[in-house]
Amino acid sequence: MQVSDFHFDLPEELIAQHPLADRASSRLLRLQRRAVGSDSGLQDLNFHQLPDLLRPDDLVVFNDTKVFPARLFGRRVTAAQGGAEGRSGESRRSGLHVIAQDSEVPIFGQGRVEVLLTKELPAPLGRPDANEWECLVRPGRKLGVGERIVFGDQNELSAEVVSRGEFGERVIRFAPVEDFFSVLERLGHVPLPPYIARQDALEDRGRYQTVYAQARGSVAAPTAGLHFTAEILARMRERGIETAEVTLHVGLGTFQPVRVERVEDHKLHGETYAISEEAAQKITAALAAGRRIVAVGTTTVRTLEFAASCAGGNRIEAGSGEANLFIYPGFQFKVVGAMLTNFHLPKSTLLMLVCALGGEELVLRAYRHAVQQRYRFYSYGDCMLLE
Repeated sequence: MQVSDFHFDLPEELIAQHPLADRASSRLLRLQRRAVGSDSGLQDLNFHQLPDLLRPDDLVVFNDTKVFPARLFGRRVTAAQGGAEGRSGESRRSGLHVIAQDSEVPIFGQGRVEVLLTKELPAPLGRPDANEWECLVRPGRKLGVGERIVFGDQNELSAEVVSRGEFGERVIRFAPVEDFFSVLERLGHVPLPPYIARQDALEDRGRYQTVYAQARGSVAAPTAGLHFTAEILARMRERGIETAEVTLHVGLGTFQPVRVERVEDHKLHGETYAISEEAAQKITAALAAGRRIVAVGTTTVRTLEFAASCAGGNRIEAGSGEANLFIYPGFQFKVVGAMLTNFHLPKSTLLMLVCALGGEELVLRAYRHAVQQRYRFYSYGDCMLLE
């Protein structure tokens, strides 16, 4: 299967740059897989209609992860440690200028560094207080192992690059600070995706977050959930529609580019997930009763299907770990019967997942329809109900 099979043409002006004033005023494209006729499976609707489109016995599952301000801007520095080599020779290899012991000097013209924290790593054995993160950096080529970065006008945060990954990602270790996430809230920026061609603004703090977000840990919002409001959730409850929450912290696995030509050759990065005992019981009971599971977003789909694969059947068990399930056409779904999803990037793993559930030809036809009807695309855009 070729990655190029998942291409579609999208005019740049259809990429939403700002959220709508009302979350629930987004358009909703309903795609019914089993409808008869070439166009009868597509309906142009509004998200306000979603509660009435759901079945009374549906179980709707949300991803309750919470986005944190994971984008940091810093300055590169180095701490010389005596001798020309610095730390294990890393200074010379990375082109740093080493001066007197214990001094700090900005290098490369006080070069600005952009860091996107993508995943908090478990503390190494024997170092429970270590604060290490997988991240993406820019400029990437010049930032070597052993270099230090400081953040904030008063250097409130400081980090050292401790390793480099296969595709240029880094692991950095932050120096101890009294309340790391409190400082991060002050210094960090909302990690808007690169196709939103503007700086983050105050409104993004609230709007690039679902109204039901609970568990901090994501660097990108589970965007299908951005359309929900308290009113929409209340209407669902009034109709007796049951809900459940799982957690998958969105990281590199969700938005990493596909760098291969064959879909089967792509490897997905693992992302941290957790399923409570209550959620596991609700989902397993619904499956046993033959009820439909409606997943809100691709991250929820991957969490549920990964957990089912671990349980070895059409059931879910409580637990946590690393989910790295890559879903593309040909995948056999054990849990999810329908999904709400935004419109995704061409040739992306997210589009491949949607095609796996809806069928490649049908989903790409729906995308062409969305382009023709001027739907808004990507994170702040409109959505699709695939059932």
